[in-house]
Amino acid sequence: MDQSELLAAFQAMLRVRLFEDRVRREFGKGDMPGFVHTYVGAEAVAVGVCAHLADADLITSTHRGHGHCLAKGVPIAPIIAELYGRETGLCKGRGGSMHVADFSRGMLGANAIVGGGISLAVGGALAAQTLADGRVAVSFFGDGASNQGIFHESLNLAAIWRLPVVFVCENNGWAESTPSSYAVSVEHIAERAHAYGIPGVTVDASDVEAVWTAAGDAVARARRGDGPTLLEARIHRLGGHYVGDPEAYRSREERRLARTHDPIEAAGERLTAMGVDVPSHRTRVEQAVVAELDAAFADGRAAPWPDPEEGERDVLAG
Repeated sequence: MDQSELLAAFQAMLRVRLFEDRVRREFGKGDMPGFVHTYVGAEAVAVGVCAHLADADLITSTHRGHGHCLAKGVPIAPIIAELYGRETGLCKGRGGSMHVADFSRGMLGANAIVGGGISLAVGGALAAQTLADGRVAVSFFGDGASNQGIFHESLNLAAIWRLPVVFVCENNGWAESTPSSYAVSVEHIAERAHAYGIPGVTVDASDVEAVWTAAGDAVARARRGDGPTLLEARIHRLGGHYVGDPEAYRSREERRLARTHDPIEAAGERLTAMGVDVPSHRTRVEQAVVAELDAAFADGRAAPWPDPEEGERDVLAG
């Protein structure tokens, strides 16, 4: 990455972090319905991958979808309104945190079902291939989802049809509270790509340049018509599975070591070495994002609730 590319990634990651930190604080006040799962510590994955995608390209997400939305270009305000269940939200208040979606930007939705978005990305890739429109689909999922049958079915189908899809496994070492060291049969989930005859690549998710480079290769391969790639991004999890998770299953030492692998701090150090005045730049970004968040939270709380009489709107019968 050159300086401008790294600076853009640093700003995008910082935007996600500030968003999630604010969501965590506001959720603690008790007026945001449902559960909230933040993307803290994984920012380099969404930013590094989505840097290579256009609005027309497609992504599918997990129950931890805020970072993917923001990296794909979804505005902050409608996300916040959706978190509060308001009519002005991305899904008109029907989805909440775990089901945010914005089709206008190719964000096909977060998904509360483990692995639920993987096959949807394959369907999007099939549509792109059929229409020959040059689009690429990307599926983000966790290490736990790599043990689901839909993961293997999707990789197999994408491989035999050479679909333009990139499978991105965000491996933070824990499927909620089950360690991947126990539940996954291989050391690196990327090794599973070999069974389907496609490339499998493992990168350190605390290094945005490593993710950006590997994702660039995978997206370019998909656009050329050369088929899918399995990209495993190994994340040092900086927080619990959900906001409020006491993390009794993790040692204090492991949590302490994870905090030394912050992707934002690592990118800042690299920018400093390039001669960038990182503190000044960070202050400007933080001020702008905080102002945007202040307005979004005020508007989100003040927005109208969905009309109960329209509860069946957008519900379709097959």
